[in-house]
Amino acid sequence: MSEVSGAYRRERTHTVRRPPPEENPVPKNYICDMDGVLVFGSQAIPGANEFIQRLQAAGAKFLVLTNNSLYTQRDLHVRLARIGLDVPITALYTSAMATAQFLAAQHPGGSAYVIGEAGLTTALHDTGYIITDQNPEYVVLGETLSYSFERITQAMRFVAAGARFIATNPDVSGPGEGGMVPATGAVAAMISAATGVKPYYIGKPNPLIMRTALRTLNVHSEDSVMVGDRMDTDIIIGTEAGLETILVLTGVTRREDVAQYPYRPTHILDSVASIEV
Repeated sequence: MSEVSGAYRRERTHTVRRPPPEENPVPKNYICDMDGVLVFGSQAIPGANEFIQRLQAAGAKFLVLTNNSLYTQRDLHVRLARIGLDVPITALYTSAMATAQFLAAQHPGGSAYVIGEAGLTTALHDTGYIITDQNPEYVVLGETLSYSFERITQAMRFVAAGARFIATNPDVSGPGEGGMVPATGAVAAMISAATGVKPYYIGKPNPLIMRTALRTLNVHSEDSVMVGDRMDTDIIIGTEAGLETILVLTGVTRREDVAQYPYRPTHILDSVASIEV
């Protein structure tokens, strides 16, 4: 009986050894804004390319998610390369691409009157959309380098006549050389004021584009980080989607601005140069 008791005691007091921690843990996934985070105007932000290199060296999945709808993936890749940023084409995702995919899913083969550049028109053509100025089913507004009063007036008339109003992103301004520049949201507000019709915005902070970005990477929000320079687009979309968030101070939002918002980023850093992957 005592031998059995001893064996029982030895079994009960046996220490279970846990496996050692992984020597090479899987890195977080990163979704990064572009303007104000990697670039400012036509210049790369110091340390941005080294940040991209750290992501690649660590084997991290990442996506540059931009509300800027001006350029196609290929054009954007070349423009970034010219200023020293080596971002793979497949790691670039724009609000224009998200807008085209949304419209193709909602109303395949539709027609649209478009104010925007090649990034938007190419994305719409690629999904089978017809761009027209004759009774369009949608008015689609994106970034452009030269807003035409005539085209804005025509868009206003189509919206007033019943065309559904879509805008790639709600940003009213963005960083540029010499200071802020007007963006899509400012022009959309003009059309809305004239017609009483508000657009459906596809880009940040609409969770739609974040879900699309996460699906593109095939990752989960709990394992991902959103890096941005704007509290009102980047940080709020990351917060609402359940991502860790990093606010960098190289773009629009200043450190003293953060206290104005009811939500806070997980981290505030001077720039992406300070991010350790």
